[in-house]
Amino acid sequence: MSERWEKKKEIRKNKRKGNDQYTFGDFVFEVFFWVPEILFLPFRMLFWLVRGIGRVIGSLFDGI
Repeated sequence: MSERWEKKKEIRKNKRKGNDQYTFGDFVFEVFFWVPEILFLPFRMLFWLVRGIGRVIGSLFDGI
């Protein structure tokens, strides 16, 4: 009985500390978030660059 109680105590202690193990589920979760970011990043950067240049050109024409 004492051995079982010690094991339960250890499990509770680990839960309180926080489990820092990196599981396969964590990896899959990370991949599902990073892949779209990596794929769409160049297009978003291009979009913001074109939009910024358009705003600069637009404000030059507003000044005329």
